[in-house]
Amino acid sequence: MSTDTVSERGGKGDAPRSGAGKAASRRKLSYPVVLLLIAGGLLLLSLVRLVTGDEQLSNSDQFSSALGAAVPIGLAGLGGLWAERAGVINIGLEGMMMLGTFAAGWIGWQHGPWAAVLAGIAGGALGGLLHALATVTFGVDHIVSGVAINILALGLVRYLAKLWFGAEGSAAAQAGGNDKQSPPMDDMPTFTVPGLADGLGSIEKHDWFLVSDLAGILRALVHEVSWVTVLTAVLFAGSFFVLWRSSFGLRLRSCGENPTAAESLGVNVYKYKYAALTVSGALAGLGGAFLAVGVHIYQENQTGGRGYIGLATMIFGNWRPGGVAMGAGLFGFMDALRVVGGGTTVHAMLLVVAVLLVALAVWKLRGGLRGARIQAAVSVMIAVVLVIWYALTDTVALEFVEMTPYVTTLLVLSLAAQRLRAPRAVGKSYRRGEGT
Repeated sequence: MSTDTVSERGGKGDAPRSGAGKAASRRKLSYPVVLLLIAGGLLLLSLVRLVTGDEQLSNSDQFSSALGAAVPIGLAGLGGLWAERAGVINIGLEGMMMLGTFAAGWIGWQHGPWAAVLAGIAGGALGGLLHALATVTFGVDHIVSGVAINILALGLVRYLAKLWFGAEGSAAAQAGGNDKQSPPMDDMPTFTVPGLADGLGSIEKHDWFLVSDLAGILRALVHEVSWVTVLTAVLFAGSFFVLWRSSFGLRLRSCGENPTAAESLGVNVYKYKYAALTVSGALAGLGGAFLAVGVHIYQENQTGGRGYIGLATMIFGNWRPGGVAMGAGLFGFMDALRVVGGGTTVHAMLLVVAVLLVALAVWKLRGGLRGARIQAAVSVMIAVVLVIWYALTDTVALEFVEMTPYVTTLLVLSLAAQRLRAPRAVGKSYRRGEGT
């Protein structure tokens, strides 16, 4: 027998066995449908831009900022995916990102941005190993261990920042560091496709319906893009092929589906859980390093809850790399709205959300179920409130603008909850020899 037998017992990939699981399988989005949804979203943004006259809603600056905001969130989400596919809940992503930001700031001002990236990966990986030691070796509750890592990381980076960056007379202090931030580091190199970027910029300035919006998206992908962003795209593609197209990935995922069956087939469950959590921490640490490198310094509270939002993108993405990437793009776009667009652009987004809620209501009514009708009615009522809000105001208060990413997180998770299917053994304590 080989580990492929695990796929027959526990389900290779995500093949569900129950009736509810089969229904969930039918609800999976195919790639053509995903592309249609993306095209529909772009069309909606173009229409809203024409109606509201807010050019900031879909220009290249907005999408460039969204791409930068999506990278750390996506890396945290991808880290959570690696952990939970192996059966371990990783609430400690935020703390691992903190370790990554601090390590990047500490090494980066001395040795440059690429050394900062490597240091961030190492710092996050250490956090992942600590989580593995607690949960896999000692059987600590996954949630408790993750929360403890977040608290420990926060205290540790604050202490080390005071000790290494803020010490009076130290080299770091003389170079511009203090107890809340590191000295500055050099810029991370970027790449640009000169002719293509200039041509797309020219098309974007014409404000043509849909065409200029598409040009804005494409220009954001070829103009002053960080190499860490390119690395992130490679990591997403690589994670898919490793986890879904290799025997290593099959064994790792079997640990999150049925570790007892995997053990009976010769899989070293502890080893795979340790490997998954090390990669999980490293990815979160890379996300933290991206934050530090992007602004050239480490700063206290730099992660700003992105580890938790990354965990939300993993759930929204149904524990699949493509879904995590889409979720990170959505949350990154909403985060960029408050940074680039401000209150007026968020005000225009009220119409976008209203249209999406109406579309959701129509989709819910197709089922004909009583619960679906109630959800559809609530969606329509919220859409009406948003339209009235838009009509009676010219901007959105700053306090609500700051809340935008978190409100989006709650809204998206509430809408996506019915189609989710987590790994069967995720969060469950496993001891070697159980069930044999």
